[in-house]
Order: sequence, then structure tokens, then C-alpha cells
Amino acid sequence: MSSLGNIGVLLGGAWTSGINLYLTIALLGIANRLGVIELPGNLGVLSNLAVITLAIIIYLIEFFADKIPFVDSAWDSVHTFIRPVGGALLASSALSNSPPAVQVAGAMVCGTVALDAHLTKATTRVAINSSPEPFTNSIASVTEDGLVFVALWLAWKHPVITIILVLAFVVFSIWFLKIMFRFLKKVFRFLTGNNEDNDPEDDCE
Repeated sequence: MSSLGNIGVLLGGAWTSGINLYLTIALLGIANRLGVIELPGNLGVLSNLAVITLAIIIYLIEFFADKIPFVDSAWDSVHTFIRPVGGALLASSALSNSPPAVQVAGAMVCGTVALDAHLTKATTRVAINSSPEPFTNSIASVTEDGLVFVALWLAWKHPVITIILVLAFVVFSIWFLKIMFRFLKKVFRFLTGNNEDNDPEDDCE
């Protein structure tokens, strides 16, 4: 695989790790085991049957937890520490044949991308949970899993497009997260009975 292809897989894998780390590991491992893709560096360990099995088991637990309002938010809270670290470790393993400085830089970048994707997912889910109907949560969960499949396929087949899309997502998410945090603050004020809007940032816009 070319250097550009490796970057596409790294960024695509980091982004999907922030959405669903266990599905990402399972899909990469299965694809490598079947010979569909060739994973760089030490990522070949993902094709180990024990790794694939464990990833699928935890993914199935997450699959059902992700469909239950508020349980999904609790799960996301715990994974604020797990998904970014997982994305960083995957990058470090993929760059195992590179100089240490490149490995550290790659881990930092991919960990940041995974954290950004995770925060975007988690804040969106909290906002969805503010709605009384239960169906939007399940739709969002299935959509996220579908995005993992599409993003990993795209990373392998069209790495340049993947790089552009991931960078565009990061830029978009900076604006999106700011809007979502402001919305969630208003929801929290409403739920706690404090409806006074004293946020100077809201007054400025």
C-alpha cells in the first residue's frame, strides 16, 4: 500500500474508532484475515481469531446498549477514555515500522481524530435523548454502524477522498460541537428549572 493509502486507512480507522471502536477492530481483522485488505505495520494482529471474537462480543453488547436512551450516554461517557486511546493505539501499531517520532505523531493525530468523532457522537446522542420518543436513538445507532462500514471501505478504496472528508469533518465538528454544547446547556437549565439565560455568549450571537 502506498504512503497516501496508509494515511487514508489511518485517518479513516481513527474516525471510525471514535464512532465504534469494536466494530472497527472486528471489520479490519476480518477483512485482513480474508485477504481483502493488507493492514500496515503490526495491525495484522487484528486478524487473530481471539481478537476478532472478543471485538465482536463487545460490539454486540454495545449494539444493544446503544439502542437504550441514557444507557447509551452512560456507555459513551465511559468510552470517552477508551475510543481515543484505541484510535491512537491502532495508529501506533500501523506505524510500527516507522521511526518513533512518526509513531508518536501518528498516534497523537489519530487519537485526536477519534476523540473528535467520539465527542460529536456523544453530544448528538445526549441531544437525541432529550426527545421523549424512543425511535430516533435506534435510527442514529444503526446509521452510525453503517457509517463505520462505509468509511472503512472508502479508506481502503479511496484514501484521498477519505483524507479530505475526515479533515472536513474535523473542521465542521468544531462549529457543530459549539452549537450542541450551547443547546445542551439550555436543556439542562430547562430540566433543572433554571430558565434564566445569563450566558454572555448567547447574547453576543
